[in-house]
Amino acid sequence: MASESTWINAPAKINIGLDVLGTREDGYHEVKMIMQTIRLFDRLTLTKKNYPGVRLMTNLKFLPTDENNLVVKAAKSLIKEFNLTGGLQIQLEKRIPVAAGLAGGSTDAASTMLAMNSMYDLGLKHSQLMKRAVKLGADIPYCILKGTALAEGIGEKLSTVPKFPNCTILIVKPAIHVSTKKVYEALELNENTYHPDIDGMLAAMKESDLKGVCELMGNTLESVVVAEHPEITQIKEFLLESGALGAVMSGSGPTVFGVFDNNDKATLAKAAALEKFDKAFAFVTSLYR
Repeated sequence: MASESTWINAPAKINIGLDVLGTREDGYHEVKMIMQTIRLFDRLTLTKKNYPGVRLMTNLKFLPTDENNLVVKAAKSLIKEFNLTGGLQIQLEKRIPVAAGLAGGSTDAASTMLAMNSMYDLGLKHSQLMKRAVKLGADIPYCILKGTALAEGIGEKLSTVPKFPNCTILIVKPAIHVSTKKVYEALELNENTYHPDIDGMLAAMKESDLKGVCELMGNTLESVVVAEHPEITQIKEFLLESGALGAVMSGSGPTVFGVFDNNDKATLAKAAALEKFDKAFAFVTSLYR
């Protein structure tokens, strides 16, 4: 039976590795990346209403609440396709930093679709939701799948891979914002472009070799962002000096994460990061399977 109200947690993601292979004729970039969800969540509460349309409310006043927000787009797409009657109120509590390379907007849209599928008894399988989600954004299908995955194409071709070994993650986001679109536009692909060893990472993951994966972690987009924001390099160096086995920028940045084999080390590093990097967001978390 369909419910009148429900809530869902929307987990953030990090990129264990991100390689950009080339540019397609349509302007999109071909990528190859390893995605991993972590236990840092936004929360969405969905409530059916008698009035028509979708009303989005959020705790961050600067966020759009119209169709410029992927949550509204996702909700309206399912309402239109399945001719759902009445309206929908969505309360979004943002905890994932915005414009941070953590897929905050994509995971909110994905979780909206998952919640509506249950709430309205639509009966869609994850694979069916993912086919609809890719029309809204390349990262949204992964945010429906969650866990550890290899993403190819423009990010929409997903395959399950060996799980990332258990560890503690410390994410540090400096007080800057980065435009994904501008980062990709500024990326120059030539013989000098850095390409991380994604296949090597997958092989290390198959052996549950945490240190081996961390030694190979990398992000092709990092050089573009570092050129504008050298604090990315400073945060990476700080994390490694604080005991991280590896550190890399996530997505198009500016968030950097460090992988620790010890929760206490990560917690100490978090406290130090908050002191060292003015107005930075720092959070210790674990993997979301």
